[in-house]
Amino acid sequence: MSVHSSASVKRITTHILQEMKNRGEKISMLTAYDFSMAKIVDDAGIDIILVGDSASNVMAGHETTLPITLDQMIYHASSVVRAVNRAFVVVDIPFGSYQGNSTEALRSAIRIMKESGAHAIKVEGGAEIKESVVRILSAGVPVMGHLGLTPQSIYKFGTYSVRAKEESEAQKLLEDAKILEECGCFAIVLEKIPAKLAKKVAETVSIPVIGIGAGGDVDGQVLVVHDLLGITQEFKPRFLRQYADLQSIMLEAFGNYIKDVKNRDFPNEKESY
Repeated sequence: MSVHSSASVKRITTHILQEMKNRGEKISMLTAYDFSMAKIVDDAGIDIILVGDSASNVMAGHETTLPITLDQMIYHASSVVRAVNRAFVVVDIPFGSYQGNSTEALRSAIRIMKESGAHAIKVEGGAEIKESVVRILSAGVPVMGHLGLTPQSIYKFGTYSVRAKEESEAQKLLEDAKILEECGCFAIVLEKIPAKLAKKVAETVSIPVIGIGAGGDVDGQVLVVHDLLGITQEFKPRFLRQYADLQSIMLEAFGNYIKDVKNRDFPNEKESY
């Protein structure tokens, strides 16, 4: 086992992520959807960049993650991959591109890998998508699972509230996590579930477990970059820690620019040719 911390690693791989879990080093993960943002996130030293189908919300303004297409996800993913030198890039297979049958799932996964250059894909669900997961993995494509609140199933649940509070759902989630591990997934995201249950999952499976609203006893954390930076202010769940208020900074900058243009202060002589 390597004794180097992930900070000294030139490029993060599934093997390195597993080593991080084994030695108790927490895994950092953020979303990114475009070249400029991904470059900054990668330069900061993040371990995993998720090109999330949350692009449907933060980039395209949709209410849910459902409308985003496979072509659009590939566009976002290829933009991110071009910016990244170190981070491990995972891409969400969007709704409707893998649930139907395993052949379609494999086709979608291969398109993402070939056309974007990403390192892995992520799918939502457990036992019900087992066949698709196995099929994708058989082609050599690394798969990250996603359990708990699965936004692609929002209309089934009817709410974005905490999942797996009931014993039966908690038991199914634990079983699904084991199924995903047995299939060969390299990691699992747990979204918006009780911290005690998330801890149990992280202790039960040997692969890395990344949480979002799943407490601190998992192997890593993920947030949507626009939420962390305070670019989006409408979404403030309990699990979100806002590390900056970029919306205020940007509004002030734009306001100053508008004022300078109106007052003929911009451009000045030095800014002209």
